[in-house]
Amino acid sequence: MKQLISRRSFLKAAGVTTAVAAVSLGAPAASACYPGSFKDITILYTNDVHTYIDKKSPELTYAAIAALKKSYQDAGKNVLLVDAGDHIQGTAYGSMDEGASIIQLMNAAGYDVATPGNHEFDYGMARAKEVMAEADFPYLSSNWVNLPLGNRVLPDVKYFTIGGRVIAFVGITTPETFTKSTPAYFMDKSQSRYIYDILGGDDGQKLYKAVQKSIDKAKVLADYVIGLGHLGVDPSSSPWTSKEVIEHTSGFDAFIDGHSHTKMECEWVKDLSGKAVALTQTGSYFANVGEMTIKADGSIATRLISSYEGSDSAVADIQNAWVASVDDMLGEKIAVADTNFYISDPETGKRRIRMAETNLGDFVADGIYSYFNEVEQLHCDIAIMNGGGIRADEKAGYWTFKTCKQVSPFGNVACLMSVTGKQIQDALEFAARFAGTEKENGGFLHVAGASYEIHADIPNTVQTDEKNVWIGSATGTPRVQNVKIYNKASGTYEPLDEGKTYALAGMNYTLRNLGDGFAMFDGAELIKDYVSEDYLVMSTYAMTFGGVDAEGLPHLTTANSPLADYPGYLLDYENPYGAGRISIL
Repeated sequence: MKQLISRRSFLKAAGVTTAVAAVSLGAPAASACYPGSFKDITILYTNDVHTYIDKKSPELTYAAIAALKKSYQDAGKNVLLVDAGDHIQGTAYGSMDEGASIIQLMNAAGYDVATPGNHEFDYGMARAKEVMAEADFPYLSSNWVNLPLGNRVLPDVKYFTIGGRVIAFVGITTPETFTKSTPAYFMDKSQSRYIYDILGGDDGQKLYKAVQKSIDKAKVLADYVIGLGHLGVDPSSSPWTSKEVIEHTSGFDAFIDGHSHTKMECEWVKDLSGKAVALTQTGSYFANVGEMTIKADGSIATRLISSYEGSDSAVADIQNAWVASVDDMLGEKIAVADTNFYISDPETGKRRIRMAETNLGDFVADGIYSYFNEVEQLHCDIAIMNGGGIRADEKAGYWTFKTCKQVSPFGNVACLMSVTGKQIQDALEFAARFAGTEKENGGFLHVAGASYEIHADIPNTVQTDEKNVWIGSATGTPRVQNVKIYNKASGTYEPLDEGKTYALAGMNYTLRNLGDGFAMFDGAELIKDYVSEDYLVMSTYAMTFGGVDAEGLPHLTTANSPLADYPGYLLDYENPYGAGRISIL
């Protein structure tokens, strides 16, 4: 005779106490408790903090968040604190110890649950797993799976019994993680096969099915099911946006989102059954903390809080000590910028670095180009730099090592490879596949020692797989045309020869680790690797400028660049839109 699991054993195995059963099983929840036993439940939430921890009161910090949560608790309120991803990477405060101090701060602040964002993987798969193990709170993901084992890497659901009800969070990670982090981290050591997947699918169905399965699991025990996702609402993330997940599933009551850095107090999105689901996101960089209230009558309300006067002293001590330590390590002045350097469009304020040329994009690429040609004394024909790896505008004034670390925080290292002109053409074509639209692309390529045109009216025909990794050249007329490579000997830009071999410099992220999906360099000959970390390459370039002042600091101007000695080299740092190396027609 078949042995059936008892109801008590089932609940124990599911990680929920017997007391929860009275609320969630059998009769509807409203009849499972005594009248008036329900209380308001507050959920505080953050997303895309990106290690911006050096703010001062009343601006938000982890110390302020901790104090805010405690104020609710002291008032006898039921409160949870959650995060929707991208919290260990972004500034030097994250990269200098690969997120360890950020996790320490989140532990001290009292976070209850989180979901990993794509940037939680930026320090490698091993470190990502270590970070999640160091957290006192669980990480959730319904769609990050181990392919050989055929199971999830993390739990998909976390239950909380609070305010007389059971709240379940379902974690969701963006499938864009593959190309917005480093695809090689999800592969075996030979980079011949994927051993991890973040379920998405070309049409989104793999993602929707994984999420629906977790919702159905959560609803067995929970009164409210809340999505905790790092998906975003940017059209470029389609079909994997939070709105599309809500629209293709049923059962969420609310969805706390991240990834697109959108300030969204609340938008009601109808799910597959027609029920309205509250979708919310705080923006980014601690601009706001969200407050979601599940009221005693069952209604849901949200608001965004932009400042808080309180501060938890214990959390503040950790925060201040780490900020001071990093500032001390990286605070040495190395140069003076006489102009603003931009990743954004100064006229609109909109981020430009991922879709068009800027002076900072030129500067960072020039730094790589100059490093190999001037410091390493190796021949380098062209350098490329992905726009997603250039992270911050920098105002005129003093530059420190920290300045460069803020711009290039990932810890990638520069390398030099021997590639064909065809591989360069393929890379530029792949990088330009969204140019001329409003769609951002972290893989948009800034160049040094080269120039090229993008004909935006020509349809993109680059071949990619479902993870947006390059698998073949454009099948139609190329969008990228008139590619030219600088010849120092003649002081001219000469047409790219697809059959010729060139020395190409860039970061290992792009050239060796399939970052942003650049797979066309597979098998290329390595000339030199691991020469210097990204921010040090940039720092070195800044320190080689002329125009040294009475403080012994060089001034960052076009005329003072060491590349100004290269005849005919395209250089114009005073123009926010760059030197005209990339023309979008």
